[in-house]
Amino acid sequence: MSQRVPPSRIFAILALSLVLITTAEPAMAIEEPAYTLVHQCPEFEFRRYAPILIAETKVSGDFDAVGNQAFRTLAGFIFGKNRTGESIAMTVPVNQRTATGEPAASPDAGDYWLSFTMPRRFTSATRPASTNPQVRVREEPARLMAARRYSSRWTLTNYREQEVALLATVRAAELQP
Repeated sequence: MSQRVPPSRIFAILALSLVLITTAEPAMAIEEPAYTLVHQCPEFEFRRYAPILIAETKVSGDFDAVGNQAFRTLAGFIFGKNRTGESIAMTVPVNQRTATGEPAASPDAGDYWLSFTMPRRFTSATRPASTNPQVRVREEPARLMAARRYSSRWTLTNYREQEVALLATVRAAELQP
């Protein structure tokens, strides 16, 4: 049985497809923030991240739907809707957090910040300014993080399952998150 692609996801799929089809450069790995591996555990890694620049936007809606709305806003910024008209390379990860900083208790509507990491070549002084007041670029401070790799659809249920697994393995290693 085939699954129907929701209309809200078609734009994100189309936008990514257009980027892949129209690029004249050879395929390269997508940049992610640099980190130092502090400790390797079987189920996770402790990583020390240097300060990074992020482009972020605040959106309202349910957890599972706000990503598409935010993607359109942030994609405009990285595809050249900025003061220099410069195209900015896509990076990973894309982050989503509640506006309060607290975990999302339910998939109900709320306010969320979604962000892209800016490529390392940019500094606070050299980064393009957004022409859209909904997009801001700011520095995220250095931090120590437990990281767990997984692949899955981006839903609140999948996120919660991975969060529980990560926190359980961190606690099992007798560490306090």
